[in-house]
Amino acid sequence: MTTNHKKPYNVEWILCPICGSKTRDRIREDTVLKNYPLYCPKCKRETLIEVKDLQLTVITEPDA
Repeated sequence: MTTNHKKPYNVEWILCPICGSKTRDRIREDTVLKNYPLYCPKCKRETLIEVKDLQLTVITEPDA
């Protein structure tokens, strides 16, 4: 009999930075995202984000 001893990761839902509702994406402690287009199904907006160590940062694009 074998048992699976995986390290338990802390998994959290990514919340929309605009309306605060849950998105369809989750992140773990070791997740790193750069220039990720996060889509919110509730407010139907897309936001560029970066994630590192469960900290989400919104990327603001300069106006052209």
